[in-house]
Amino acid sequence: MSLAALQQSNTNSIAITHPQWLPICQRSDLVNNSGVCALWGDTSVYPTEMFSRANKIIEQRSIALFFLPDQEQQLYAVDNWDPIAQAGVIARGIIAEMEGELTVASPLYKHHFRLSDGVCMEDSDIRLATYPLALYEDKVYIGCNKIQ
Repeated sequence: MSLAALQQSNTNSIAITHPQWLPICQRSDLVNNSGVCALWGDTSVYPTEMFSRANKIIEQRSIALFFLPDQEQQLYAVDNWDPIAQAGVIARGIIAEMEGELTVASPLYKHHFRLSDGVCMEDSDIRLATYPLALYEDKVYIGCNKIQ
């Protein structure tokens, strides 16, 4: 999908500057003020599940998507893998404001991760990868380039 074909909607304040956007889910898959998990494939090389398709390494990542319709920035995406609990549970976490920042609390050990940049509020050396999202028509798109 070209940059021109994907227009930024008012549901996301992240500028659309990535060269390629891929659909990750439908708008109807999102749950207001909660998280959902989506599987996303990428051609980057990271130490997660990988398989070969047409001689390309395709990475599969579990992404936690959060839709907060009452916030200025409504869409957030972070890795679903909790590095502390060593489990894919972040999408099931509770969204809360902590020190003026929107966070998601891991359901296992209750560590809070900022949705904006993935940093753990209890230990700033730990962070989740974050991803840009955009809503266009009835589809949610994820930027192919991972942001930190």
